[in-house]
Amino acid sequence: MPKIIYCTPDGTRHEVEVENGYSVMEGAINNNIDGIVAECGGACACATCHSYIDDAWLAKLPEMDDMEDSMLDAAFDRRANSRLTCQIEISDKLDGLVVHVAENEY
Repeated sequence: MPKIIYCTPDGTRHEVEVENGYSVMEGAINNNIDGIVAECGGACACATCHSYIDDAWLAKLPEMDDMEDSMLDAAFDRRANSRLTCQIEISDKLDGLVVHVAENEY
Protein backbone atom coordinates (compact mmCIF):
# COMPACT_ATOMS: atom_id res chain seq x y z
CA MET A 1 0.00 0.00 0.00
CA PRO A 2 1.22 3.51 -0.73
CA LYS A 3 2.44 5.57 2.21
CA ILE A 4 1.08 9.09 2.52
CA ILE A 5 2.72 11.65 4.78
CA TYR A 6 0.31 14.07 6.42
CA CYS A 7 1.79 17.10 8.17
CA THR A 8 -0.75 18.73 10.46
CA PRO A 9 -0.82 22.45 11.29
CA ASP A 10 0.71 21.78 14.72
CA GLY A 11 3.82 20.34 13.02
CA THR A 12 3.08 16.67 13.65
CA ARG A 13 4.08 14.31 10.84
CA HIS A 14 1.97 11.18 10.27
CA GLU A 15 3.18 8.52 7.84
CA VAL A 16 0.35 6.10 7.12
CA GLU A 17 -0.51 3.45 4.56
CA VAL A 18 -3.59 4.15 2.47
CA GLU A 19 -5.26 1.59 0.25
CA ASN A 20 -5.31 2.19 -3.51
CA GLY A 21 -8.62 3.62 -4.71
CA TYR A 22 -9.26 5.64 -1.56
CA SER A 23 -8.95 9.42 -1.63
CA VAL A 24 -6.25 11.28 0.30
CA MET A 25 -9.13 12.63 2.43
CA GLU A 26 -10.42 9.13 3.22
CA GLY A 27 -6.89 8.11 4.17
CA ALA A 28 -6.75 10.98 6.64
CA ILE A 29 -10.18 10.24 8.11
CA ASN A 30 -9.44 6.50 8.41
CA ASN A 31 -6.19 7.26 10.24
CA ASN A 32 -7.52 10.00 12.54
CA ILE A 33 -5.43 12.80 11.04
CA ASP A 34 -6.37 16.10 12.69
CA GLY A 35 -7.43 18.99 10.48
CA ILE A 36 -9.14 17.11 7.66
CA VAL A 37 -12.75 17.88 8.59
CA ALA A 38 -14.51 16.62 5.43
CA GLU A 39 -17.94 18.01 6.31
CA CYS A 40 -19.40 17.01 2.92
CA GLY A 41 -17.99 13.48 3.09
CA GLY A 42 -15.89 13.87 -0.03
CA ALA A 43 -18.44 15.33 -2.44
CA CYS A 44 -16.27 18.36 -3.37
CA ALA A 45 -18.84 20.64 -1.75
CA CYS A 46 -17.22 22.24 1.30
CA ALA A 47 -13.39 22.74 1.09
CA THR A 48 -12.87 21.41 4.64
CA CYS A 49 -10.36 18.85 3.36
CA HIS A 50 -8.19 21.63 1.91
CA SER A 51 -4.47 20.90 2.06
CA TYR A 52 -1.22 22.06 0.53
CA ILE A 53 0.56 19.50 -1.63
CA ASP A 54 4.34 19.40 -1.38
CA ASP A 55 5.71 21.12 -4.48
CA ALA A 56 7.67 18.02 -5.54
CA TRP A 57 4.36 16.16 -5.96
CA LEU A 58 2.19 18.71 -7.76
CA ALA A 59 3.10 17.60 -11.29
CA LYS A 60 2.34 13.97 -10.39
CA LEU A 61 -1.29 14.68 -9.53
CA PRO A 62 -4.16 14.81 -11.99
CA GLU A 63 -5.13 18.35 -12.95
CA MET A 64 -7.81 19.97 -10.88
CA ASP A 65 -11.21 20.28 -12.51
CA ASP A 66 -13.44 23.37 -12.53
CA MET A 67 -15.54 22.17 -9.59
CA GLU A 68 -12.52 21.71 -7.31
CA ASP A 69 -11.11 25.06 -8.45
CA SER A 70 -14.39 26.78 -7.55
CA MET A 71 -14.56 25.14 -4.13
CA LEU A 72 -10.98 26.16 -3.37
CA ASP A 73 -12.03 29.78 -3.87
CA ALA A 74 -14.00 29.34 -0.62
CA ALA A 75 -11.05 27.84 1.25
CA PHE A 76 -9.12 29.82 3.84
CA ASP A 77 -5.62 30.82 2.65
CA ARG A 78 -5.69 29.28 -0.83
CA ARG A 79 -2.22 28.93 -2.34
CA ALA A 80 -0.74 27.76 -5.64
CA ASN A 81 -0.31 24.25 -4.19
CA SER A 82 -3.81 24.04 -2.66
CA ARG A 83 -5.92 20.98 -3.42
CA LEU A 84 -9.01 19.33 -2.00
CA THR A 85 -7.87 15.96 -0.71
CA CYS A 86 -11.23 14.39 -1.54
CA GLN A 87 -10.34 14.83 -5.21
CA ILE A 88 -6.99 12.99 -5.14
CA GLU A 89 -7.24 9.22 -5.58
CA ILE A 90 -4.50 7.08 -4.07
CA SER A 91 -2.46 4.87 -6.38
CA ASP A 92 0.98 3.29 -6.20
CA LYS A 93 2.44 6.28 -8.06
CA LEU A 94 1.59 8.48 -5.05
CA ASP A 95 3.70 6.42 -2.63
CA GLY A 96 5.45 9.00 -0.44
CA LEU A 97 3.04 11.87 -1.20
CA VAL A 98 3.50 14.73 1.28
CA VAL A 99 0.33 16.61 2.26
CA HIS A 100 0.38 19.69 4.52
CA VAL A 101 -3.05 19.99 6.12
CA ALA A 102 -4.46 23.54 5.98
CA GLU A 103 -6.30 25.30 8.80
CA ASN A 104 -9.75 23.86 8.07
CA GLU A 105 -11.33 24.32 11.50
CA TYR A 106 -12.15 28.01 11.66
